[in-house]
Amino acid sequence: MKLVAITLDCPDPLALAAFYQQATGLEPHPKSDADFAGLNGEHGLVIGFQRVDDYLAPRWPGQIVPQQLHICFKVDEDLDVAEARLLELGAGKPDHQPHGDKARVLTDPAGHPFCISPR
Repeated sequence: MKLVAITLDCPDPLALAAFYQQATGLEPHPKSDADFAGLNGEHGLVIGFQRVDDYLAPRWPGQIVPQQLHICFKVDEDLDVAEARLLELGAGKPDHQPHGDKARVLTDPAGHPFCISPR
């Protein structure tokens, strides 16, 4: 069995794909549209974003609307530099930061939490 795609629910697939494209440098999937957008990752892995009507963003770290998925990324630059770049692209930074100086928890524009840590 081979993992070929990870898909996130969101209110605006093209906007969320644009955020992750700017954050990661991955290329857009050629069949992306307003209902489903994707980014082509390494080894054939696609990160997908699908439109969900009445989408509710996760409320991390609370569990009223649980995170359901948590993505972790390694960054080449200093964590402060990477964090600043991602915040400028539209990421958020929750007050709760459980990893100290080892990693940062951010949220994408649709509210999905993700971590960045040094390579």
